[in-house]
Amino acid sequence: MAVVAHAGLATGSTEYEEVLGCLASLITQKVRTDTGNRGNQWELMAKYVQILELEESIAQLKVVHVAGTKGKGSTCTFAESILRSCGFRTGLFTSPHLMDVRERFRLDGLSISEEKFIRYFWWCWNKLKDRTGDDVPMPAYFRFLALLAFKIFSDEQVDVAVLEVGLGGKYDATNVVRAPVVCGVSSLGYDHMEILGNTLGEIAGEKAGILKKGVSAYTVPQPEEAMYVLMQRASELGVSLQVVQPLDPQKLEDQPLGLHGEHQYMNAGFAVALANTWLERQGHLNRIHVKHSGTLPDQFIKGLSSACLQGRAQIVPDPQVNSENDKDHDSSLVFYLDGAHSPESMEMCARWFAHVTNKDGMQSGSLEQPHTDRDSRKFLLFNCMTVRDPQRLLPRLLDTCAQNGLQFEQALFVPNQSQYNKLGSLASPPSEREQIDLSWQLSLQKVWENLPHGNKGLNDANSSRTSSVFESLPLAIKWLRETAQQNQSIQFQHLDILSCASRVFGPLFPQYKVISWTCRIECQCITFSAVTVTDSYVFFGSIPHWRVAVDISGCPGFP
Repeated sequence: MAVVAHAGLATGSTEYEEVLGCLASLITQKVRTDTGNRGNQWELMAKYVQILELEESIAQLKVVHVAGTKGKGSTCTFAESILRSCGFRTGLFTSPHLMDVRERFRLDGLSISEEKFIRYFWWCWNKLKDRTGDDVPMPAYFRFLALLAFKIFSDEQVDVAVLEVGLGGKYDATNVVRAPVVCGVSSLGYDHMEILGNTLGEIAGEKAGILKKGVSAYTVPQPEEAMYVLMQRASELGVSLQVVQPLDPQKLEDQPLGLHGEHQYMNAGFAVALANTWLERQGHLNRIHVKHSGTLPDQFIKGLSSACLQGRAQIVPDPQVNSENDKDHDSSLVFYLDGAHSPESMEMCARWFAHVTNKDGMQSGSLEQPHTDRDSRKFLLFNCMTVRDPQRLLPRLLDTCAQNGLQFEQALFVPNQSQYNKLGSLASPPSEREQIDLSWQLSLQKVWENLPHGNKGLNDANSSRTSSVFESLPLAIKWLRETAQQNQSIQFQHLDILSCASRVFGPLFPQYKVISWTCRIECQCITFSAVTVTDSYVFFGSIPHWRVAVDISGCPGFP
């Protein structure tokens, strides 16, 4: 998978860029702490649904609805993959996206095509533009995307729609679904406190807003304060809220989960409960087959092992450094990517990183198998939004790494903005160099430098320079590549980059359309619609268990 894009490559369709521009216009500039009229604003969703005449369509969707602080996206991905493996046509709506807004809308496990996305977008956009004004403004960005998801899933006649809550629950745009088949609340923690509240009880109350009378509900082990609120709300609705335990790995018949990290067994167990209840309520339990007593149905195992979600505990060997090195050398550059953005998620991220780097090689069954070594040099590539508190994030991450004997040689801080003007990654880069505000990255660096060296696992001899600020992600990647290539004589010379930077994935994985060239195919399997471009490689969209690369070095427009 690519990590840097060539700025000179022509991109995307003009109409799709127009769509992205329209979407960008829906991003509200209101500060998140302006929460006084959330209820009134949410009531506008009913008006939007009426304008689009989606009331009946939404009512007919067979929905799995999931809220939570941590793990809801992974849980939804697992649940969708399980039900798809059972033979159902699936729709999956998640957020955020990494490379392209179309990733939020999956049909049968694949991002919606550009052609379909454009068609459904204009259908919704034009109807809303004609009927909105001062009294009923155009919906904000996420609400529009939720409405678009309902339209897509209805017209595409999916058997099941798996919906991940965007933020909170009670006032989330997805909560216009009045009668889901099953719903659940994943692990709760402190996040979006400026909107959801300052206590776990308040946050749990918001998440519990998706629970419905007569609808089966599940959750996972929660802190006492949060569990009390969830149970109280369930009792008020007359719902039995069942608590799910982590999945026993032995039930997978030696198959690995498609999403890595020990915490994913909790999400997998949660997804199994949701999927099984959906099948039961829809009268489809006859579709599943258990081969051995004490294991999951075959379709469940297949779904859990083939689930794919980019940016969550994802390992990406750098194609440029790894391809240029002699086989006689052991140097390589490997990126360990995760979107952790809460203290609890940071701990899980660090534990996963320690697990895969403290043993020689990755988890079995993974597509990419770079040789990793616990003595390899490790760098931290980090960024977080300004609403996050680095004083809570960085110590949790580093303490967990230190407990597992991991040492970061240096921390690199980069801004989260890409060099592109529009929401999607197909927008053209600006023609002139823009001044980039690095004040936040310098603040992050200061937090890092003020941490005790013991927290970073560094000896005093190595502490003369423990961090750097780069003005862009491509520059940071360039420096890492050069560092890797300059040290080929060192045995097991690897650079393990743990990127837990929230919202840094957009510029990390820019997507482009391929201009027709004669290229050497390294391996091929099936046709893809989305590709990623680096300085000398094109990598086709990620599909579990497949990887396709095209060498475009020497092609027109490339050095």
